[in-house]
Amino acid sequence: MPDELISQIAAGEVVERPASVVRELVDNALDAGATQVTVRLQAGGVRRIVVEDDGQGMPPEELPLAFMRHATSKIHSLSDLESVQTMGFRGEALAAINSIADCSILTRAEGHNHAHILDGRTGELQPAARTRGTTVEVKELFFSTPARRKFLKSDATELAHCIEAVRRHALARPEVGFAVWHEGRLVEQWRRCDGPQALTQRIADVLGAEFASQALPVRRLTGGDGTGPTLEVTGLTGTPTASRARADHQYAYVNGRFVRDKVLAHAARSAYEDVLHGQRQPAYVLFLGIDPSRVDVNVHPTKIEVRFRDAREVHQAVRHALEQALAPSRAGAASPAPPVDPELPSPPPPCTDRGPDRQAGLHFEPRETFAPGAFRSGIPVSDLSALWSRPGQDTARAADPTPAAAGGPGPAASLPPGDWPLGRALAQLQGVYILAENTQGLVLVDMHAAHERIVYEQLKAQRGSSSQASLPRQALLLPAPFAATPTELATAQEQAEALAALGLEVTPLSVRTLAVRAVPAALAQGDAVALARGVLADLAALPASTVLERAQDELLASMACHGAVRANRRLSLDEMNALLRQMEATERADQCNHGRPTWRQLTLRELDALFLRGR
Repeated sequence: MPDELISQIAAGEVVERPASVVRELVDNALDAGATQVTVRLQAGGVRRIVVEDDGQGMPPEELPLAFMRHATSKIHSLSDLESVQTMGFRGEALAAINSIADCSILTRAEGHNHAHILDGRTGELQPAARTRGTTVEVKELFFSTPARRKFLKSDATELAHCIEAVRRHALARPEVGFAVWHEGRLVEQWRRCDGPQALTQRIADVLGAEFASQALPVRRLTGGDGTGPTLEVTGLTGTPTASRARADHQYAYVNGRFVRDKVLAHAARSAYEDVLHGQRQPAYVLFLGIDPSRVDVNVHPTKIEVRFRDAREVHQAVRHALEQALAPSRAGAASPAPPVDPELPSPPPPCTDRGPDRQAGLHFEPRETFAPGAFRSGIPVSDLSALWSRPGQDTARAADPTPAAAGGPGPAASLPPGDWPLGRALAQLQGVYILAENTQGLVLVDMHAAHERIVYEQLKAQRGSSSQASLPRQALLLPAPFAATPTELATAQEQAEALAALGLEVTPLSVRTLAVRAVPAALAQGDAVALARGVLADLAALPASTVLERAQDELLASMACHGAVRANRRLSLDEMNALLRQMEATERADQCNHGRPTWRQLTLRELDALFLRGR
């Protein structure tokens, strides 16, 4: 085949749309040491793409090689390829782009009197004027392959993809400034950041202050102490309340390179399993630092896919780093006094007037009865008060056998609100919610969701070293057959021990059929076939130990849901306070096992706004 045709075939893998060109050119600019990168687009990048940088530039004697296939100064041997530390290294991007567009390069290296411009079509090299750095211009993308051009979307869509390509670079390079112009109008700009908080500031600039305000720092270092190679995970991850409907705020970087990797994505998702509701997606920006020789970036021409030498180690490091960041609960944090905004008028003092209906000793008695079936109980909540009473409280109760000490507004009910982040309990609303007072205002707690999380974490802690033991299982009266794929058949035979540990018995019924003969006892009423297929799919894609842990966690979550206190169960104030105290001591207490929030805070300012106080 002619060389031009070969280049056009290769371009089909490298250049998918204008954003692919932008990504490749910005890669080269960053490898050249640029501190400012400017991207100029016309018609979403289809008509014209210009990428300018202030990097080191190219000397004129090397410039004619720029558009040649497999010509690069970034690698020289196989050892260089096995430990790539630059963004680009294949030496084919410029050649592929030049084969399907009209390209030119204007560059000036340090120490040269003037710049030079190279025409990609004719190969003509001429002197030109420019400061140090490089400008690459790409016009009429896919002009030589019009069939490919028909697959492009609207200009607005292609522009959005180009901006996203620059955004991915900007998140990882706070020391570099980026600007994107479209049709002569500045559409995005991220100024370079310096200092120890540069990365945090850049993430806030790119993803918004709302994400930054709800993000948690991630930092985990494994190895580096003689136990093995160093593996570092850093970045920011959003709280469960900052989750999104789409996975559009998920950025993972390996040695500064944005990647899409199933291992990293699954590790992040598994860390959020217990705290996300439904199909909500977590938001995060994660940076994985790893020895370049332990990761292969030469997997695909776009360089967006990688392959790890030890995928299990990477999966565990990322998952544990995120779990460590998510474990502390806001319920256990100290409650600061509400901030005072100097621009807003101070709220007036509380009302002290008492009319005929506002007597000093007036209070509402809690209702004695609730809806029918109100007294269905799970794990006895009364046990909580004994476990989480304050020092000296049990002595006070023994010395004062009054109704108040037995369950009314006694010692626990009169706790100063500043002592506890979730405050002191005031009442129970409709047998479902607990109302509590803290220094910030009013706290509303879903008692079933909160207790569900507490019980779940207790069950996980109690499981301890017995996590690898087989779960109790229930044999099915009639086996549940289903048509199986070759992968499912092979997995069922290879992972028989893992299936047995999960309480599942799946055996071949024919050359194309599997039969479920036993399921975990706790899920005996569920869909046996769906359960078996889900577990087989996980076992085929993930290490057996990971699947075992996840499946057992799901069973424990189901047990916790059934064991937690039910709605319409009347609690005493001591029991409500005990539940609040245990929430403060429980990890991930902000969400229940299904990802629903367990409590909400209404500040005094929000309450004042409801009643128009101070206006």
